[in-house]
Amino acid sequence: MGILRVDKLSGLETPTPVTGSVSFDGNDHLSIGSAGDFNFLHNGATDWTAEFWTKIPSNARQFVFGTGASSAQTGFSFEVGTSSDGQSATQGVFAMYGRGAAGNYRYFGANNVLSLNTWHHIAAVFKTSDKTLTIYVDGKEVVSSTGTANGSFGTGDYSSSNSSYAFTVAKNIHGSAYLTGDISNLRVVAGRRLYTSNFTPPVHALEPINGTRILCCNNPDSVTAVSNTDIGKGYTATASGDPTVSTDNPSLTRDFIGGTEFSGVTTFDTQGYFVPPSGTTEQRGAGRGIITGSGNPIHYISIHTQGNSQDFGDLSYTPAGYATCASSSTRGLTAGGHNPDTNYIDFITIATNGNGQEFGDIGHSNIYGMGGCGSNTRGLFAGGFKSPSSNNGAELQINYVTIASLGDSEDFGDLIQGVRYVASLSSPTRGIWAGGRTNDSAPATNKNVIQYVTIASTGTVVNFGDLTYSGSGGVYSARGFSSATRGVIGGGVISPAYVNNIDYITMASTGNSQEFGDIPGAISHTAPMSSKQRGIFAGGYAPAATNTMTFVTISTTGDAKDFGDLYSALTAPAGMSDSHGGLS
Repeated sequence: MGILRVDKLSGLETPTPVTGSVSFDGNDHLSIGSAGDFNFLHNGATDWTAEFWTKIPSNARQFVFGTGASSAQTGFSFEVGTSSDGQSATQGVFAMYGRGAAGNYRYFGANNVLSLNTWHHIAAVFKTSDKTLTIYVDGKEVVSSTGTANGSFGTGDYSSSNSSYAFTVAKNIHGSAYLTGDISNLRVVAGRRLYTSNFTPPVHALEPINGTRILCCNNPDSVTAVSNTDIGKGYTATASGDPTVSTDNPSLTRDFIGGTEFSGVTTFDTQGYFVPPSGTTEQRGAGRGIITGSGNPIHYISIHTQGNSQDFGDLSYTPAGYATCASSSTRGLTAGGHNPDTNYIDFITIATNGNGQEFGDIGHSNIYGMGGCGSNTRGLFAGGFKSPSSNNGAELQINYVTIASLGDSEDFGDLIQGVRYVASLSSPTRGIWAGGRTNDSAPATNKNVIQYVTIASTGTVVNFGDLTYSGSGGVYSARGFSSATRGVIGGGVISPAYVNNIDYITMASTGNSQEFGDIPGAISHTAPMSSKQRGIFAGGYAPAATNTMTFVTISTTGDAKDFGDLYSALTAPAGMSDSHGGLS
């Protein structure tokens, strides 16, 4: 069956570059915001990320952005090309922050990392816990340190004085250094480290995400346009001189998250108004993983590629972990959670970034530590811990919802064994729960039982078999994901130790689990998600909160491999996807 090219009719065909850039001639600049709005760049009190694309024609000292003052060297500055101040950065990058007295500053730099007349993606990421600034060029780390001190500026000593200048693009007010060249998609995000290891630079135009203070130099029609900020300032840039919108840009495209991109097709003409469908499921956009339930931020990844997570939006409530998820191929649900314990259910549309919205409530009190799974029509939430509890125990009850509609959950039946912190996974027909804990009084209360139900019907659970890696003491806080045929369960706690085991089961049959491989590091409470081919473990305890992600190929046994990083470490997150269990 063919597909009508609506994008062709509406002018939204994805291959066309849509991003803008601003050209500076060495005697002009932009000014954004007011004094003090961007002190977080140099006071060392919060994580932050600044990123942009730039193209420069020469090695001359090129100032990109900053908050530097006219004389006392307060604030922060970022330059490319050649810089002085103790660090020669020929065709390189250079950053500096000052503490409010001439000669007292710290600098960071790397040489020979840029090519002239070439677009480069550059990111600066600050980590407040150890006062480290890391600079990436085209996704590769080129410098990461606490900087080199000049004058009396001590190690890790950040400025206690505030900058008296606005955020300035293409001019350093101290020394009147300008930029000759182009800047595109300059984004500054407060409170978050978007990159924590080498990464593939974005191929789509940047969007405002949670924490964005500035996104500018990206509008093909306006030099002074600035996207809305997270502090409600509604900035507009003020231009000095004559910066202009440039027709030269890094050729970023708009991110059509839910649409079909016919990329690389040669067997027919995709420029026609009517074309047959083509491409794999992954190429058509399925395989999006969602990480949620630890605080209110929502992360997303593309499961069939490797890389770091990106911002999706925020939940309407703020669990501190131990929420659970269920999803169809289009809609995802996050339910329950700890501290404060809650019975909220939120929903999102997986293909479209945005905040969670209220779905309904779990039908029996506030609860956390449930195991969630689902088919394309129904989501199930089983077990958990109801607080306050008179018996320090775990729930038997299974609740269900119809994912496509809104409303409170209804009773489905009971587990064989009430458990919390249980691994959960599903095929299009079966929901499965493995392991868990019944109470906190002794290690012997951990369980290795595997239980299953037929999702389309209601009733009591049937015994499936046992986990084999848990031994006689059982395992809790393991996590599971699945294709249509195979389920994978990994990690967890075999009291008192965290473990790195991975087991697998055949979804359509019953029987004990078998050894699959290992996770590269003991971990529990991680967020699981999967496509038809690949499963991901994201975040969790190792035994402290972690931002690591690992993956396996579900059909092939073997150890998990590095996938990328979450943009922040998450404690006991939850995970889901649009294509788990063979749904899409």
